[in-house]
Amino acid sequence: MRTQNVEADITVVGGGLAGVCAAISAARLGKQVALIGNRPVLGGNSSSEVRVWVVGATGHGVQRFARESGVIGELYVENQYRNPEGNPIIWDEVVHDAVRAEPNIRLFLNTDVREVDAEDRGGERVITAVHGWTMGSETLTTFRSPYFLDCTGDGLVGHLAGAEYRIGREAAHELGESWAPDEADAELLGSTILFYTKDLGRPVDFVAPDSAKDITKTPIPTSRILRSGDSGAHYWWIEWGGHLDTVHDNEAIRNELRSVIFGIWDYIKNSGKFDAANLDLEWIGALPGKREYRRFLGDHVLSQNDILDQVDHADAVAFGGWSIDLHPVEGMYATEAGAHQRYSNGIYGIPFRSYYSRNVANLLLAGRDISASHVAFGSTRVMATCGAGGEAAGTGAALALDLGVRPRDLAGAHADTLRQTLLRQDAAVFGIRNSDPDDLARRARITASSTARTLDPHALDPAADAAPFALERDLGVLVPVDPRIDHVELLLHVPADTRLAASLWTTGHRQNAVPIDQRARVEVDAIGSDEPQWVRFPLAWAPDEPENAVVVVEAAEGVSAVLAHAQVPGILALPHRPQADGDANVAVDESESVIAWPAIPLRGRTPRVRVSPDTDAFAPCKAVGGYQRFYGGPNLWMSLPSDEEPALTLTWDEPQSLREIRLVFDDDTDVELNTLHHHRTPDRVFPELVRDYVLEARECDGWRELVRVEANRRRQRVHGVSAATVQALRLRVLATNGAPQAHVVSIRVY
Repeated sequence: MRTQNVEADITVVGGGLAGVCAAISAARLGKQVALIGNRPVLGGNSSSEVRVWVVGATGHGVQRFARESGVIGELYVENQYRNPEGNPIIWDEVVHDAVRAEPNIRLFLNTDVREVDAEDRGGERVITAVHGWTMGSETLTTFRSPYFLDCTGDGLVGHLAGAEYRIGREAAHELGESWAPDEADAELLGSTILFYTKDLGRPVDFVAPDSAKDITKTPIPTSRILRSGDSGAHYWWIEWGGHLDTVHDNEAIRNELRSVIFGIWDYIKNSGKFDAANLDLEWIGALPGKREYRRFLGDHVLSQNDILDQVDHADAVAFGGWSIDLHPVEGMYATEAGAHQRYSNGIYGIPFRSYYSRNVANLLLAGRDISASHVAFGSTRVMATCGAGGEAAGTGAALALDLGVRPRDLAGAHADTLRQTLLRQDAAVFGIRNSDPDDLARRARITASSTARTLDPHALDPAADAAPFALERDLGVLVPVDPRIDHVELLLHVPADTRLAASLWTTGHRQNAVPIDQRARVEVDAIGSDEPQWVRFPLAWAPDEPENAVVVVEAAEGVSAVLAHAQVPGILALPHRPQADGDANVAVDESESVIAWPAIPLRGRTPRVRVSPDTDAFAPCKAVGGYQRFYGGPNLWMSLPSDEEPALTLTWDEPQSLREIRLVFDDDTDVELNTLHHHRTPDRVFPELVRDYVLEARECDGWRELVRVEANRRRQRVHGVSAATVQALRLRVLATNGAPQAHVVSIRVY
């Protein structure tokens, strides 16, 4: 056996996506990071050892414009390109390569932290070291650093350090949660083991092992959906152990789950009720994917009301959007639905106060052990949300070191600095406008070679096909509006003279994309015609600043809207036809706005819509000092399709010295991605992303090329440059990855 000491600025314990994103974000901010994982691969429950798909705020497409950016967003997009078949082994390498790419990270896999040194010092509790055992190399390592992050899921580091936590469900009166029980108890969400099948193209026998459970003696065949072609995370409902201790009873839970999987497969293969003759059992997980255990207490405990009311926190540093997703304690043996879900009307913010311990001064948290109630945890526990929180916690630890303050001080006096740092990284934050005083782009005049001034998809993509959509139900059309807009026009087929009715709804929150508050209702007469016609609906409402509105055209016999097979940023068609993500094992409330007005059925088909006067939604100024995400509109510059070489130009009154340029391109955050491709998307690279571009500086002797990039497939690009006495900077877009016009979300200059 050998021993070693490792000194770092930040020690991250836990190699799941929360820990990975925390380590990468801190390393990019110049900090030396020790990342410790107790498994041979990174990714936690998403790794090839467990194979749970990575989901987040999109809720399998239920939420709109909700896919995470930042580090977890980079992993999503890279996996889309490298791993179109959703192979979990390739996903392992996508995650591992992202860590390998950071020279400031030292990675320690197969290293189990089971001892923590903590003491009371200067009136506060602090961790001084953690000790990790690497079995394969018989190495005992002591890790020391000023800050530690518990990203272990089960929260062992914080527990050993004396951090306060809860296990089980809070009582309803504690946080005013209607979904909580009347009395607190120890019930948890259970654990899951998954399995994969393979079609061998020839008959395959299956002889069940002695451990296989006879599922005909359980409620499973009648209370759960069984299909021979499903495997992997489709069987998330194979869940058990919520009535036990999911850590101390882990082996008993494992044995029960595996016995049921063999029993399910025996039933599918040998009951004669399924077309499964050629299917073989290819893989079964060897360890349970845990959902819940310790939840630490920070200065804020995120609650059901924070989520459903979409509370605006001054220190919000990440967001979620997955439903509050609670499962019966009986798990797979329950006769009720495998999950009960309730959605917020859009994404919600998570405060930094939920990402650190309230009584251990140098301990930050990320993943499923953050400061949240059991009910709120039902939403925050999904892995993309954990990854977004990891970036927030890692950034917070780095900034705390730079400023010489504790995390609690960041949440208060330095919250704006933290949020601006995250926005600069293009992290998963929303509702934050770039106010970075160091960003030279905010001092420049910005002009463009051209700007799209219409919302009409045909004008923006003349080659797009169009088709009618019958108004058998009401149709909502989401449009960005500003104080100048006085009416909206829709292209409709009206076969006979008809009195059409439409209502105008605001979305209730600048990020939302669902009708919430009705502001007006109008009726207009349309003359019947064989050809589609533009029908004008007065807006009858003007926001104080750019906002989202939904025009709901009421169902009318024989009337149809013209929808183009094209995507316009910020525009959606919302049929009034309740729909969630299609999982029959899940119970949802169809009256919720995001369910009642789904975007899923018509995603990729955009109504022929226009506003008057012409829109400013895609003005060049949107790319400087903006929000960088959908918030009161799309927040990006978009050129005209006729522009052969789109360009943005920044001009300063005084010469500037440039050292770094940060670009954010459009990767259509309305498209749901999934590591295992639960919903397949057709493009390995987003068509909207700029592919080839040049950055040029105008100095005293004319224009000089600084950067040339070809074959880009990333949302954010950071370029170090060296240019003095720069009078103007120009971004020339030479090609996109397929879109007919250039999209630029943000350009920053330092």
